[in-house]
Amino acid sequence: MKISRWLIYASLLVTGCGAANSPSPVKATGEATSTKMNVLATGATVIQSRPPIDAISTYLDGFHFYNGEQKGQMEAHHYVTVLNEDVMQAVIYDGNTRDAKLMGIEYIISERLFRTLPAEEKPYWHSHRYEVKSGSLVAPGLPESAEKPLMSKIVNTYGKTWHTWHTDRDKTLPLGIPALMMGFTDDGQLDPRLLADRDSRFNINSQAIRQSRQDIPAHPVADGADAWEKGTVVQLKRTESKGNALHQ
Repeated sequence: MKISRWLIYASLLVTGCGAANSPSPVKATGEATSTKMNVLATGATVIQSRPPIDAISTYLDGFHFYNGEQKGQMEAHHYVTVLNEDVMQAVIYDGNTRDAKLMGIEYIISERLFRTLPAEEKPYWHSHRYEVKSGSLVAPGLPESAEKPLMSKIVNTYGKTWHTWHTDRDKTLPLGIPALMMGFTDDGQLDPRLLADRDSRFNINSQAIRQSRQDIPAHPVADGADAWEKGTVVQLKRTESKGNALHQ
């Protein structure tokens, strides 16, 4: 999964392309930011370094749905860091403006790594094959000469996504428990109104993008991914326990 060339290209473009056209759907509960807090934040911005944030190189826009509830769909703005040739990580926002809410996270791994996962782990992961080939996953602002090689690397990867702030359900605070999210795998699943709205804001044509990606080589989806298609649905459930919680 060679990524260095497109990573450099994307890094140069990510800060200035496709931004500030998708506001958050909610306003966070709370008082307006005080002058004192603004001054403190400005000072921290000047003085402190932020290596993990600076490492974000790529902006991807796509769509998710709640595992087991396909009608619960939303647009997701991914800001991606490449950790190595097999692993990427993304912070996910509900918009691309300054007030965007941190909606969740996604871990992205290569097909090679996915195939090494234990069988009980694989149902947490979704494929990216359809998202890429359909044109629903895009890298806003990148020219096709850069976006297509990027998508050629993503098409055979797998993602594990958790959403922690459900602003799509008008939550003005991050209430409740995290939800496992999935990606779309076939035509007729994604609400066409969501896609049309996204395309309009970014001035793109997903159908034209789909056609341009037909020659991107895509492997069959590996066994175990997209388990919801076979009736295996995983979600967290709130439980009460007086004992020590176990983490595995």
